[in-house]
Amino acid sequence: MPRSVRVSLALALLLLGVAARAQPVTSSPDLPDGGSPSAGSASPSLPTTQDRALGAALLSEQIEVVGHYLNQVGTSASASAGTYTSELIKDRPLLRPAEVLELVPGLIVTQHSGAGKANQFFLRGFNLDHGTDFATYVEGIPVNLPTHAHGQGYMDLNWLIPELISRADYWKGPYYAENGDFSSAGAARIYYARELSQMLFLGTYGSYNYARGLVAGSPEVGGGRLLFALEGAHQDGPWEVPEAFWKVNGVLRWTRPLGTGTLTLLGTGYWGQWNATNQVPQRAIDSGEIGDFGSLSPSDGGWSHRFNLSAAWEGEAAGGRLRAQVYAVNYGLELFSNFTYFLTDPVNGDQMEQMERRWFEGTSGHWTWNSSMAGMDVSWEAGWDARFDQINPIGLFSTAERKRLSTVSLDNVFQANGALWGQVAARITPWFRAVLGLRGTAYYFDVKANNPLNSGTSSAALLLPKATLTFGPWARTELFLNFGQGYHSNDARGITATVDARTGEPIARVTALPKSTGGEVGVRTEIIPHLQSSLDVWILYLDSELVWDADEGTTRPSAPTRRLGVEWANSYQPLPWLLFDLNVAWSQAVFTSDDATTGELKGQPVPEAIGWTLAGGVTIRQLGPWSASLFVRYFGPRVLCTEGTCGGTGGPANATPIYSTSSTLLNGQVSYQLTKNVSVTLEVLNLLNLKANDITYYYQSRLKNESPAQYPDGIWDYMIHPTEPIQFRGTLTVRL
Repeated sequence: MPRSVRVSLALALLLLGVAARAQPVTSSPDLPDGGSPSAGSASPSLPTTQDRALGAALLSEQIEVVGHYLNQVGTSASASAGTYTSELIKDRPLLRPAEVLELVPGLIVTQHSGAGKANQFFLRGFNLDHGTDFATYVEGIPVNLPTHAHGQGYMDLNWLIPELISRADYWKGPYYAENGDFSSAGAARIYYARELSQMLFLGTYGSYNYARGLVAGSPEVGGGRLLFALEGAHQDGPWEVPEAFWKVNGVLRWTRPLGTGTLTLLGTGYWGQWNATNQVPQRAIDSGEIGDFGSLSPSDGGWSHRFNLSAAWEGEAAGGRLRAQVYAVNYGLELFSNFTYFLTDPVNGDQMEQMERRWFEGTSGHWTWNSSMAGMDVSWEAGWDARFDQINPIGLFSTAERKRLSTVSLDNVFQANGALWGQVAARITPWFRAVLGLRGTAYYFDVKANNPLNSGTSSAALLLPKATLTFGPWARTELFLNFGQGYHSNDARGITATVDARTGEPIARVTALPKSTGGEVGVRTEIIPHLQSSLDVWILYLDSELVWDADEGTTRPSAPTRRLGVEWANSYQPLPWLLFDLNVAWSQAVFTSDDATTGELKGQPVPEAIGWTLAGGVTIRQLGPWSASLFVRYFGPRVLCTEGTCGGTGGPANATPIYSTSSTLLNGQVSYQLTKNVSVTLEVLNLLNLKANDITYYYQSRLKNESPAQYPDGIWDYMIHPTEPIQFRGTLTVRL
């Protein structure tokens, strides 16, 4: 185990020793919706998808709520699926809003650019880039954006407000009929609270000019409950070119009874702008040309906005339970990046602008009902979803200092997709239950490109089976077998294009909907009192891999792959005031065949694929007026370049794979309740002030002072974006 991890765990044990000498408070913590956890309650306000999949009527055993996760025996359809609560979000220090997804065991959230850009995600042997194979929904609205200006499945969560979250359900693998595009590695559904127990006023100030304000409440309005929140934030970060990140964010959610159910109307709005320090060559730091937090392209950055509208109804209907939703989203992005500096254009540099303006509308829903068949209790579920994206325009431009020099591509895209899905869950014997599912999906793509050779239409469809077998429980332990097929859609422009947008050379069209096929064996147990533990072994085959293309700052399709791994997740609450969490994951990703454009790949590791991860923490909750927590995250080394595919500084190709370094972060926080309604919190991020990299790549670039004649193909080098150093944030919270 790395020394930094050992030091972090030692500090966690020290905190535990201090806590053991304090007197606990026995009252239950408030949930964001004003409720409190209680025995026999498996989930907050709404039933989880896992509950629906198995059928709540099939579960007769009383469920005990333990710790930060609601992962009790009998509540999910696999060992790797689960739910985490608002208390975990409250107890864990977060550098960025998207780090709420890092609470999914085995998932890593990082960044290689400015704070306003979507984060980088890693899970189950994937470098997910900005979200390509992990689907996220907030209040039923899909976050991922297909055919995006910067990266397929772009998943920007800067508009998320963590204090409003009541819970998040998560899944891994393509075993669930409800989850569609981008969910081969996993998916998460995040839910806001319906109401707050008190008005919330929050102010935070911290290192590097970090400032954030939030006001939220939920008064009764018009016979229902109106949840509102307004957030403003700014930060500069440690960068020599200040980020100057500003964002304004708001939420309005009105919930009221209607008929036999509940109507929910939701509106959110987000706007942000920022400067970006992207990854830089290690040689520029080593030579002293820039500092550790310096920039080689100071005009990089951008702005983005997203506005969501949604209407949903959930209640009893036709002998079952129905949930139906419609939504509309307006989104825009301007992003200026330079990843290769002066490699392509030695005079003006390689900065590019990626921009888009988008509307998309959609609907989703499901109907669940219970019945008996041949003496068995059976739960049925049928659902649908449909989505229509109008991206007018979407463009790529060569720029210098954010001024356009030439147009690489400028397209209008319309794409539509729809799906019908169903599943049936049956308890065949007292110790055996099964879930069988099927999802059918169809897509249509229409691209009108500035180059007519890249215009066109296309369509595709898939039929995807799913299956889960659950055995037990015996001695508060159950076993799972999972199988399923999933997919991700590819960029519509790649589906219709026949020539390279930059060079005009012929290119092959990509597959519209490459499939994934996966399986999993898992066990979940509560045989040890107060401990929830799960272990799973999984495998996943992908028809087409997406790999990083540094010249474009996006991804491109490559050869098929196989991934496999092991995950171990634990949540332990030995005392009402003391919680431990420990999640460990290992995965491996290799190509299963050669690629026509990149040469021999079969058996080689997939570049950037995540390997080892470890995340753990100790939380002490409400000991008198005090609460505290420590969380450690270890992100293991990754293969950056397979054997023979990268060169040295003008030298031969590498004889062995090239690896990144690992990184370890320890974050902590301490809270003190000044009065019944006022508290203060101190967060310390990167508490040990360890030097590491948030992200590391290995590819060619050329700096301005490097001769094109001497280095016509640039210089292979590590491209790094450093981890932010130690920083402090103080928060004053008032609840009225």
